[in-house]
Amino acid sequence: MNIKSYLLFIALLLIAGTSRAQNSQAWNNKQCAVVLTYDDAIDIDLDNVVPALDSMKFRGTFYIIGSSPVVEKRMNKWRKAAKEGHELGNHSLFHPCDGSLPGRSFVGPDNDLSKYTFSRAVDEIRVNNTLLKAIDGKDRRTFAYPCGDRKIGDVFFYDQLRKDFAGARGVTPELQTIDKVDLDNIDCYAINGQSAGYMIDLVKKAMQTHTLLVFLFHGVGGGHNLNVGLKEHSRLLHFIKQNEKDIWVAPMVEVADHIREYQAAKGN
Repeated sequence: MNIKSYLLFIALLLIAGTSRAQNSQAWNNKQCAVVLTYDDAIDIDLDNVVPALDSMKFRGTFYIIGSSPVVEKRMNKWRKAAKEGHELGNHSLFHPCDGSLPGRSFVGPDNDLSKYTFSRAVDEIRVNNTLLKAIDGKDRRTFAYPCGDRKIGDVFFYDQLRKDFAGARGVTPELQTIDKVDLDNIDCYAINGQSAGYMIDLVKKAMQTHTLLVFLFHGVGGGHNLNVGLKEHSRLLHFIKQNEKDIWVAPMVEVADHIREYQAAKGN
């Protein structure tokens, strides 16, 4: 190796070391950030999840479908959860998914995103924001794409909603450093039947790589065809609690605002 190549090698090592040091301090001076998200506004959220999170003093994000009967019937419980610090995120009014995609036979004609107009999609999401504000009194929250679908035809409908939200959660499984997070499509790991060991390994990897880890849950101990066992979920929460000094656990809205501020300060 000649002297020029050697100096370049040393410079790259220094840059990499600086980047790792910055990322290790990026998450409120903790090793990583973990966001616990729960979709669809189902009874299990209020019966199983909120008590479990509260027992650990964790705050999660619940992505609410405004038309869910559980919203109407248990509005006081949702309001109480919001007062305890949980985020009520927007999962649209009717949860429309693109029925033209493979494997989407479950999508009915009334909720087929591929048949929506652009304005209808945007209007329904904004109406759901109005409903959620009536429950929690808050103006700031995040959005989660139903079924992870981001387009109507070739148009990204969220482009018209960017100012309405702190960020939007997608469905791509990935761990990302704070400078790489796309707030228009935040990555997450969808959980359906995986073990506590699998989930804990993800947390360990996030700690080692100083990255953001977002979990996407539906049923917890039942209540949905996409489900994780109650004991498995509990083991995950206990592991996070045991390592709380190294893990920042917060609702998506707080983490998204933190990422935005960090990226702006770094000129991203």
